[in-house]
Amino acid sequence: MKHMYRLEPPVVRIAARSGMDASLQSISRISIIVIGLVIAFAALDQARSLLAPISLAIITGLMASPVAAALERYIPPALSAAIVVLLFLGLIASALTLFSMPLSIWMERLPEIWREMQRHLLDWRTVFETLGGVQEQIRSISGGKAQMTVEIEDNSTVQDIATLAPALVAQIILFLASLYFFLATRHSMRVSVLSLCFSRRSRLRTARMFRDAEWFVSRYLLSITVINAGLGLSTAAVMWLLGVPQPYLWGMLAFLLNYVVYIGPAVMAGILLGVGLATWDSPPAIFMPMLAYLTLNMFEAQFVTPQVIGRSVTLSPFLVFLSLAFWIWLWGPIGGLLAVPFLLIGHAVMRNSFLMNPPRPNPTVREPASPSS
Repeated sequence: MKHMYRLEPPVVRIAARSGMDASLQSISRISIIVIGLVIAFAALDQARSLLAPISLAIITGLMASPVAAALERYIPPALSAAIVVLLFLGLIASALTLFSMPLSIWMERLPEIWREMQRHLLDWRTVFETLGGVQEQIRSISGGKAQMTVEIEDNSTVQDIATLAPALVAQIILFLASLYFFLATRHSMRVSVLSLCFSRRSRLRTARMFRDAEWFVSRYLLSITVINAGLGLSTAAVMWLLGVPQPYLWGMLAFLLNYVVYIGPAVMAGILLGVGLATWDSPPAIFMPMLAYLTLNMFEAQFVTPQVIGRSVTLSPFLVFLSLAFWIWLWGPIGGLLAVPFLLIGHAVMRNSFLMNPPRPNPTVREPASPSS
């Protein structure tokens, strides 16, 4: 009788992973993430001329989506998108028309403003004598003379404008085309993205991301537009009362620059200081336009804006500052306009990615329909 033997596979014992191996694996993962972020930042920097106008068009489309949705009740989406783009073009043309003449006048007065600033610095040199080394620096800059000559090369400015004009026109065309196609096809794009979700939970989360991003950005931009309009009207009225030339120009500048938080008001204050130097001679009057604007801006930032958007859209001021610094460093002035909307979109994505049942931002906003409905 033969005995049957069954061969058992050898038992392989896997040694436990040491702490050093786990640390190296974690470091390698972190290194891959850092390399990916560096590559992404480099790509964003290199593709700035392409991605910046497209991103601005998407953010503008999110802001104008309530207007487009109201028009779509009566007309097709393609026609409503065309109407919104034409309205936007009309606003841009009106602003350029109102800006061009007074802005050209003040651009011609820049050398005069610079000379007045130098004259006041020389008149106030007795104040700076108490600070060590400042007087010597002023003398070294001015060459020991009471006046400095400012030379402006018109040819260089004309050449710069001629060089930048084609690129600027191309970016404007890209912006308008992207805005139109985004508004006309935003519903179909949403349905296409939702169709890629296989489970009902992932489809619901993605729908909430779209809903929250659109609601946060449109609510913020529309609210801040109304606030900026009030600030611009108040600034124009105060400048008129102070006797500043072209008060509506400073009101429009205050309206536009207030979109860039922190930096825009600081730039506006510096501009009004130059206006005061070019308009008056006595120190109290010189600072009046700047102080009046800073008072209005402080009232708007501390009382009006928190009451209007603070309850619905709450962001950390530190995160806002970091986003603003990063996008201005990466994309310049357009990045400053997009910093807060990008942060709001990231907030909408994060709250729907990590919360099991994220709260609805607005009870009146209906849930987007799934592709199967």
